[in-house]
Amino acid sequence: MTVTTSKSQRAYDGIRERILDSTYVPGYRLVLSTLASELECSVVPVREAIRRLEAEGLVRFERNVGATVASVDNTLYLNTMQTLALLEGSATALAAPHITKAALSRAHRVNDQMVELLQDFDPAEFTRLNTEFHAALYEACPNTHLLDLVHRGWTRLRAIRVSTFSTVPERSQHSTEEHEALLNAIESGAPAQEIERLARQHRVHTLNAYLAAVGEPPSAL
Repeated sequence: MTVTTSKSQRAYDGIRERILDSTYVPGYRLVLSTLASELECSVVPVREAIRRLEAEGLVRFERNVGATVASVDNTLYLNTMQTLALLEGSATALAAPHITKAALSRAHRVNDQMVELLQDFDPAEFTRLNTEFHAALYEACPNTHLLDLVHRGWTRLRAIRVSTFSTVPERSQHSTEEHEALLNAIESGAPAQEIERLARQHRVHTLNAYLAAVGEPPSAL
């Protein structure tokens, strides 16, 4: 049976992807007729998509302006990173005994790619590899509810569109070094508390590097 994606869903997917990949930058006016022309549909599914994106915080309505792409929210980034530090730390610790050799090899390989990228730095590619590295570790978490919360945290983080590695590129080298320390702890059979601490602090260090760059106080975690 073939499942047909609705026009509203296609409009939502198309606009959301353009926001997330910065085709539509913060402040960009989302004109219904223009979007409908670009997406080759009527304004009705575009209007429905805009409402959904507004509910997610990616779009906002301004008086006398209309719908625009929302600006980056540093408070939301702080809250999301703090939450993810706690959730991902726990998920990685629970996953540790179940991570396969293949997954560990993949994590090492990805981190090696990140190290190579330091010579000719590409923050977008570095961020993509960073996401892949962490997924290789926490995906083995046997607690499916916790894993779902981690996935939601990463999805929210992507939607916020903050890239620490673009803002603070010097954080990238420290990040790869912390990755190695985390892998060594897992492979050596370190206690769960130590693995959780390393994974949590790694996320907090990234958060604090960004906060320092934008002139905000460090996280309390």
